[in-house]
Amino acid sequence: MSDSLGGVDVLSDAITAMRTGVPHASRTLKVAPWGLRFGASDGAGFHVVLDGAAWLLPVAAAPIALGPGDVVFLPHGHGHALADHPDSPLAEVRPLPDGRWTVAAGPDRGAAGVQLMCGAYRLRRSQAHPLLTGLPEVVHVPAGDPALDAAVGLLAGELSDGGPGAAAVVPALLDTLLLYIVRAWLRADAGRTATGWAAALADPGLAAALHAVHEDPARPWTVRELGAVAGLSRAAFARRFSAVVGQPPLTYLTWWRMTLARRLLAAGDLPLRVVAARSGYANEFAFAKAFKREAGIAPGGYRIRRSGA
Repeated sequence: MSDSLGGVDVLSDAITAMRTGVPHASRTLKVAPWGLRFGASDGAGFHVVLDGAAWLLPVAAAPIALGPGDVVFLPHGHGHALADHPDSPLAEVRPLPDGRWTVAAGPDRGAAGVQLMCGAYRLRRSQAHPLLTGLPEVVHVPAGDPALDAAVGLLAGELSDGGPGAAAVVPALLDTLLLYIVRAWLRADAGRTATGWAAALADPGLAAALHAVHEDPARPWTVRELGAVAGLSRAAFARRFSAVVGQPPLTYLTWWRMTLARRLLAAGDLPLRVVAARSGYANEFAFAKAFKREAGIAPGGYRIRRSGA
C-alpha cells in the first residue's frame, strides 16, 4: 500500500464507516491456569499480550501462540478463546449491556502471570464496509511494528493510570489502534493474502481511484475519469476494479455516497438538501429516491430511527 496515494485517508474513511457506538477496552492480569471463552458477537474484538504469553484458540483454526507485544484482531465477531495453554479449562465471558464483559468464576491461581489488554468495537454489520468482509478470521500482528507498539503503549497506560480526560482519550486511542492494526496487516500480508477492497489498497492504480472517490464523492465521476486517475483505459479499469473489489466502480461510488449520507443523517440535523449535495446528488428529491432504494427507508425516517436508537 502506498501512503503517498492517500491510502491511509481511504482506510480511515473505511474504519469510520464500519464502526458504531463507543469502543471499549480493559487490561487484566491472569495467572496460570486460566482460560476465557468469548461467544460470537456483532462487534470486532482484539487482544494484546502486554507481558507473558498466551494462546488464541479460534473456533475453526489451529491455536496461535502469542508473545509479549503480539496483537490479534477478530473482525467478524466469531467465538474464540484465550488461555495460558490450549488444554486449560475455559471460563465463559459474559457480555454486559454496554458491550463490556465480566468473567465467570474459575481457576485463577499459580505463578505464570500474563498481562492482557482486551477490547471490542461495535459494528453495524448490515452496512459492513468491504474492507471488513475481506479481512481473515484472525488478523495476527506480531510485536515489532513501531506505530502499533506505540499505540498499544499509550492505550495500556491510559487504562492503568488514566488521568483527567481519559474518557475522551481512550476511545480516540482505540480508533488509532484499529487503524494501525489494519495498516500493519496490509503492509505485511496484503500482497499475499488480501482479497477484495483490501487488495485494492495494495494496487497503486486502484488505490488512486479509491482515494479520488473518497476525496470528492459528490463529483459526477465516470468510469473513464476514474480509469484515467488509475492510469488505465476505461475497459481495463472497469475489469480490474470489478475483479478485485467485487463490484463495478460506479456501484461502489453509490455505496460510498449512501454510507456518507447515513453518517450525516445520524450525526445531526443538516437539511436534506445539504446531505444530498455532500452525497453527490443534485437535489433532495433525487437523493431521497436513491436513499430509499438503497436503504429501504426514506432519509427522514432513517434519521428519526437513528436518533431514537
